[in-house]
Amino acid sequence: MPHSFIPLDFERLSLDEARARVRALRDQLRRRRSVRDFSPDPVPLDLVDTAIEAAASAPSGANRQPWRFVVVRDPETKRRIREGAEAEEREFYERRATPEWLADLAPLGTDWRKPFLETAPVLVVVFAIDWEAGSGPDGAESRRKNYYVQESVGIAAGMLLAALHSAGLATLTHTPSPMGFLGRTLDRPKNERPFLLIPVGYPAPDATVPDIRKKSLDDVRELR
Repeated sequence: MPHSFIPLDFERLSLDEARARVRALRDQLRRRRSVRDFSPDPVPLDLVDTAIEAAASAPSGANRQPWRFVVVRDPETKRRIREGAEAEEREFYERRATPEWLADLAPLGTDWRKPFLETAPVLVVVFAIDWEAGSGPDGAESRRKNYYVQESVGIAAGMLLAALHSAGLATLTHTPSPMGFLGRTLDRPKNERPFLLIPVGYPAPDATVPDIRKKSLDDVRELR
């Protein structure tokens, strides 16, 4: 059935207000850094939930909203996730990664050890849902496909990172590969595929980050 249509809720800003808002957001997001040194201080759950609500407003293919956000706070579950991630990461650093890849990672000082997966008070595991389970008239299992899943979940994950940063929280995008252990550890159904693991918390008082530079506007934008 077709959707009913409602008036668009939209505010057209003055140019001065538009420029002020986008510059403020740009400057805020430029301060976001990937953090690996977390404080164990607890994070209010409502901050994480509100950020997830913001992420879940992302556009998606055919409005299928093919995402699930699993919030992990239980210490034992975090320990199991760390063990699974370190097993995959050790295999990556010692056997899977090419010399060129390792050379590119070397300046960042990373290795297979991931203590932040236990230290961070919250882990948000983002799952992509490739299809929805259902049943047909005869009771047999059926599958309803989701569309542009990778793109849709990627947009939602980016919005989640921005929302968590705006709440004054530190984050890290962690992608141990392969990530199948996350589905098993968190007992997820077979139609949910691990997409991204995001530790969330406050930086440790002595946290440091690499002194890196981002590409300039001229490097990333081309006018035609």
